[in-house]
Amino acid sequence: MLSLFCLSPLADELERFNEFGASTRVGQADGLTVFTNEFWTARQRAASSLHEISYRACFKPQLPRFFIQRLTRPGDTVYDPFMGRGTTLLEAALMGRAPVGCDVNPLSALLVRPRLRPPTLEQVAERLKAIPLTECEAPDELLVFYHPETLAEIASLRDYFLRREQAGLLDRVDEWIRMVAVNRLTGHSPGFFSVYTMPPNQAVSVQAQRRINERRDQVPPRRDVSSILLKKTRSLLADCTAEVRLQLGKASPRLHTGECFQVKAMAAASVDLVVTSPPFLDVVDYQGDNWLRCWFCGIDPGQVKVTLLRRLDDWKTAMARVFRELFRVVRRGGHVAFEVGEVRGGSLALESSVTSCGLAAGLEPELVMINAQEFTKTANCWGVANGSKGTNTNRIVLFRRP
Repeated sequence: MLSLFCLSPLADELERFNEFGASTRVGQADGLTVFTNEFWTARQRAASSLHEISYRACFKPQLPRFFIQRLTRPGDTVYDPFMGRGTTLLEAALMGRAPVGCDVNPLSALLVRPRLRPPTLEQVAERLKAIPLTECEAPDELLVFYHPETLAEIASLRDYFLRREQAGLLDRVDEWIRMVAVNRLTGHSPGFFSVYTMPPNQAVSVQAQRRINERRDQVPPRRDVSSILLKKTRSLLADCTAEVRLQLGKASPRLHTGECFQVKAMAAASVDLVVTSPPFLDVVDYQGDNWLRCWFCGIDPGQVKVTLLRRLDDWKTAMARVFRELFRVVRRGGHVAFEVGEVRGGSLALESSVTSCGLAAGLEPELVMINAQEFTKTANCWGVANGSKGTNTNRIVLFRRP
């Protein structure tokens, strides 16, 4: 029997869902019906190739697609107040919706905007030929990551972008190359500029990299920066057909950099659907992980006020402010799909806190969806058994604006 709060037609579909061979488990928690199943594929790279850039704690494109398909129509506005790498915005644009995003981290807009208006491979190749990758000074400490000649090329690229930006000459081809370069700075294969290090969404400290180099008895090899940029560009554009470009060209995205507690540029009742995921307490250190990306882009990470709260009460206070703003910008009858995870070894499930915050802001909680599946890539990268560490489920509270 569905709870009093479970008003959405989506509930019936979730209860019958068995697309991946398992029946939905239905339960109750905090007065809401909870639906648990594998609701989208666990396979990697099963969405548009344009999504394939790295960012800490990003969700699969299938998550926003699930809600966009069911709760909006073409032309509707889809908003993510914690847009990160832009998964929700890009998926919305690919589906003919109007994407709007906000993030306090200026890196976010640098990662999102280029993929919403991608250049061609030929344009990127031509621009790379025109950028002089000459000798340019860089911090010596970065030599723990890069061969001296590779570092000189990276520093030249950085200097080029900073000068172009300051002169107001940065165009969409420049923005694309900068975005790709940001995602090739460090990693664990020859497809990155660096020697073997942590996955690309988490730059370790100089001291930590020295220890990695000593333990692995490695020195940074020479990398061909332009070749790596072209190879990754080719991969990202693999699914970028003429039809996709036409669809993206209609999107007219709006990106805001700053705190999402009050986005004055957004009109009241202007959003049809929100699909988002906030920082999960202090699980991810966005500033620390992005220090090298910030250096490359000329951003002072100390000035980026990312929400990173250790106490649950403080986190709930911050989320209460977020929900008050969401109540303002979402139209009557619109929805908010708010994704969180279980943290601290699975002992703390945040959906209960989210439900109370949304309810206090005036939103009606309709149901809780738990997408449970094997995150094999994450488990393999970190060398842990699935379900033993990290966030192992997507836990989404669905609200409706009355």
